[in-house]
This record gives sequence, structure tokens and C-alpha cells, in this order.
Amino acid sequence: MASQVLVAANRGPLSYALSDDGTLSARRGGGGLVSGLSAALAKQPEALWICAALSDADREAVRRGTSEPGVRMLDIDPATYDGAYNGIANSVLWFTHHHLYDVPREPVFDAAFRRHWEAYTAYNRAFAGALAEEAAEGARVLVQDYHLALVPGQLRELRPDLRIAHFTHTPWASPEFMEMLPDDVRSELVWGMLGADQLGFHARRWSENFIAGAHANDATGVAEPSPAPGAGREGGVAHRRKRADGGGDGPERFTEVRRYPLGVDAEDLRALAHRPAVDDKLAALRAETEGRLTIVRVDRTELSKNILRGLLAYRELLTTHPEWRERVVHLASAYPSRQDLKAYRDYTASVRELAAEINEEFGTAHWQPVLVSVEDDFARSLAAYRMADVALVNPVRDGMNLVAKEIPVVSQEGCALVLSTGAGAYEELKDDAVTVNPYDVSATARALHEALAMPREERAERTKRLAAAATALPPAAWFEAQLEALAGA
Repeated sequence: MASQVLVAANRGPLSYALSDDGTLSARRGGGGLVSGLSAALAKQPEALWICAALSDADREAVRRGTSEPGVRMLDIDPATYDGAYNGIANSVLWFTHHHLYDVPREPVFDAAFRRHWEAYTAYNRAFAGALAEEAAEGARVLVQDYHLALVPGQLRELRPDLRIAHFTHTPWASPEFMEMLPDDVRSELVWGMLGADQLGFHARRWSENFIAGAHANDATGVAEPSPAPGAGREGGVAHRRKRADGGGDGPERFTEVRRYPLGVDAEDLRALAHRPAVDDKLAALRAETEGRLTIVRVDRTELSKNILRGLLAYRELLTTHPEWRERVVHLASAYPSRQDLKAYRDYTASVRELAAEINEEFGTAHWQPVLVSVEDDFARSLAAYRMADVALVNPVRDGMNLVAKEIPVVSQEGCALVLSTGAGAYEELKDDAVTVNPYDVSATARALHEALAMPREERAERTKRLAAAATALPPAAWFEAQLEALAGA
């Protein structure tokens, strides 16, 4: 049966496990976005989520014809998937959008890159083909993230009747970084995105970067940013021209570019944070910290999260303000991320090493300055949220960073938020945060001192305002706002 509402994303709302006796079982996927989208889609008749089969068990489920209501997994050739996901999405697009290249050495666009780009194009085409097969006449399609940047254009050529949106959860690169990409690749990316009726970003500056880069690429005519109808969030309009090869659907297509800053669901998050498992973790952390003040950070060991400079700032705080020694503990949760890539393995090792150096330099028989956890332990993270006196969120560049929103919502006594200008959340939270340049270690150390010294009453008031801003557009409402806007596209 054809679907009226479809979501396309690399990762789906569930995954499969294969037991020793060959039995397949489905598990719900994790994360606030999956929860929010799942709740929103449950309200839509005939809704469908199309995703990739990520594991051997997922692929086996596809081969057996096993399926769950409202989900279609695509069994994409593993080599194609690896080239698209690791070769392009994570090694090129992620680095481009986060401005992470070591420019004297990277990027290098050679024959191996071209093979990966072919895989990325084929991977996107598989999603576009599946969406074209499943969508009812005039259906609304919401494509998620940089993994699927070509899908809107490919799908538009297959099904011009559809209403298509694309949302990018990362930043969008500045024109200068986009210009590093080979000309034809950059053109294909922009052309693919402009197949959508609507493009969404978390922050205004990311949408402005897209429009500026598209204009520089001579792909569009650009209108000045204007209020977007419905949700009332500012937007812009991009005009899709013919490609140089004459392909495409002509010059009279327009794509609206909007800002939808994703928030958190306060009720769900607080319920998760007060489960018995979290209470146990909280008791253990309180025993370890022995009533000291806490500086909390929770990140993946992602190169953009700036964990190393955060640790350096903490070390400088202990050096320049020795009065904080033995009075504060830095709780750092660093979830391993993309450990199949050497750069990420090396970064994770560096986090461990620097934390150990700080403990060696400042630690005493009764005080360990840094308690670092390099493991995926969500219950521990929620426990740390609850007891945080200071939250440190200092990414060099981040599409949103929900941790900056989650900690004020869960904090029990109120926390001071030290927030870098590189986070997408900066636009919404800057007035009540202590803001820093993410590259300035000394300024971050001063901000940590200011946050630790902040009067409890001021901290509590700021936390209330931060929590209100953080919950303004929770996942289900975030999804519904885009869906409603697309209905009028």
C-alpha cells in the first residue's frame, strides 16, 4: 500500500538481533530523534520509514522478508555502503561541514575518492528508488541528513509529484570549505539538495551558509531571508537552475530554506533520568565525588566535540586558580565514536592520556581531578546531568548539540552552562550561558572559574530559562512543524 508520509534516514527506528538458533528479534533504536520521529509518525496513517540494513542481522531480516509495520530496510551491498558511509559521508562530508581538515594534508581527491563517490551516488539512488516505489501520489517525503544529500534531486526526477524536504543535522560548510570539493561533486551536492521543496537546518547560520554556497556555485538565485510561514522561523528561498549539462527540471523550481532548532522532550527526558538504574549510578558518582562541585561534559569522542581543549582548560583552571583544587571534579563521559577510522581511535586515546596526565599532575590521595568514562553508558550520563554544577559544551562546530539543552532540563539544583560559539544551540542559549571561543583555552578556563563561582540563585534562574528554551521545539513538534510546512509547499 502506498504511503502518504515517508521518512528516509541512514539509521532506522529498529535493528535486528540474530540468535544462535537463527531466530530474528527486533529491537527499538535509541536516541531522542528516533523517539520523536517514531511518535510523530505514529499519528500519520500509512507512514513509512525507509532505512539501511546496518548489520548482518538486519540484512538477514531483509533477505527473509521479515519486516515490522511502517519500516522498510534496504539491503545495500556492504562494499557500496562502506564506500558511501565511511568513504564519503564520514570522511569527506563530515569533515567538510565541520571544518575539520588538516589542510596541509587533507583533503585528497584521488581515484579512491572517485570510487567512493560512485558508491555514495549509488547508495543515495537506492533510497530514491525505494521512496519512488513506496510513495503515494503527492506524498510528503522527509529525507534526513548528509548521508542522503543527493536523494531529493534523484527522487525529483523519478517522482516530480512528490513534496520533498531534507533536513541536515550537521552544520553546513562555509562557501570556502565547500569550494575545496571537486567542482562536479560540489555541483551535484547542491543540485541534489535543491531537488527538495524545503531544506531545514538547526541554526540560521547553517542555512545562510547553504544559500551563500549555492549562489557561489551558480546553482541558484537567492532571495533575502524572510519569515517562514507556519512555525514563524526565518528562511530564505533558493532558485534551482538547469545544470550545465542541461539536465534537471528547468529554472522555475524554488526551494525554501528554513531553520528548525530541534529541542528536547522534557517529560520523557526527566522520566528517563529518574529510573532506578540512573539512581544507582547517581549514588555511585556522589560517592566518588564526595560532595565536591562537578563540571560535567557528555560527548561522543568526535573530533568536532573539542574534548581535548576542554581538558586543557580544566588543567589551566587548576593551575591559575589553585583554590579549586580538591573542591571540584570533572566528570567527562566520552562515548567511543567511529572507531573503525584511525583518526577517531587516535583521538580517543589522546583523551584518555590527557585525563591521566591531569590526574597525575594534580591528584592527591583523596582527590582524583578527572573521572573519565570512555564507554557508552547513558545511565551514567543522565546521573551526571542531575548532579552537574557546571556543564561544559565547547564544540568547535556542531549542528545543534542537544547535550547543551538536556543538562539544564535534568539538572536538580541548577547548573551554569559554559557554551562555545561553535554550537548550533548557541543561537538559542547564549543569553543565559557563559559563552566562549572554542579555540581559546585560557578564555574557557576563565569561563569555568566564573561558572563555578556563580551564586546558586543566579545559577538556578539561568537554568530555568535555559530549560524553557531547550524544550521550545521537542522532537515530535519539530517533525510536525516540517510536515505541516511541506503540506503547503
